[in-house]
Amino acid sequence: MSREMEYDGIVLESWSRWMAYGILHNSDMRNLALQFIKQLGEAMHSVNLERNGKTNLQLVYVIGPPRTDKLQEHDFGPEDLQALYDAVDGFSLMTYDHSSPYNPGPNAPLKWIRSTLHLLVGAGSKSRRLGEKIFVGINFYGNDFVMSGGLGGGPIIAHEYLSLLEQHKPVFQWEENSAEHFFLYSDNQNVQHAVFYPTLMSLAMRLEEARTWGAGISIWEIGQGLEYFFDIF
Repeated sequence: MSREMEYDGIVLESWSRWMAYGILHNSDMRNLALQFIKQLGEAMHSVNLERNGKTNLQLVYVIGPPRTDKLQEHDFGPEDLQALYDAVDGFSLMTYDHSSPYNPGPNAPLKWIRSTLHLLVGAGSKSRRLGEKIFVGINFYGNDFVMSGGLGGGPIIAHEYLSLLEQHKPVFQWEENSAEHFFLYSDNQNVQHAVFYPTLMSLAMRLEEARTWGAGISIWEIGQGLEYFFDIF
């Protein structure tokens, strides 16, 4: 289908599903899962395109970031990255959704992005080579979290964000540890909220971090951001 529709390839997300079904907790099943991705990439690379500057179909594989400083058995780690390096054209790293309504805070702390990259590609001469196949995930959505009267809230996109600005005219604050802007407001029930949403400054710092590692970026997702976000790319 990719060839018939003149696509350049596919983006595959399966690791999170395999983790949910317990496949990655079994070493034999995990090896079979890695072998599947490898064979898929090799099969796609065998298809000749000769268009759009590409010579074959490409495979981009979606990976989630480790949630702790120490890799768990189900995490996609540096050994997995190296095992699939030749078969996969890029790894879309989901460095967002760091916080949730149950743990409100910044969307994608810069220190967390940096530590995730260090965990995956390491340091030294090999890190640049591995980093070149990483697409650092950058969120174009934000979050509106309830901070009092019970936890709650969730993702917001551009028009919802602009509506909050117009209605509450908040004062922006810079959170140094995460390198993200946020603002506080109280709704009509007098419940306090904290809104974290990308700004040109936060985006610029994440782009610079990606450049440091020789990495690209992947955006989730373009239509959820403000139009002037593209001025910085």
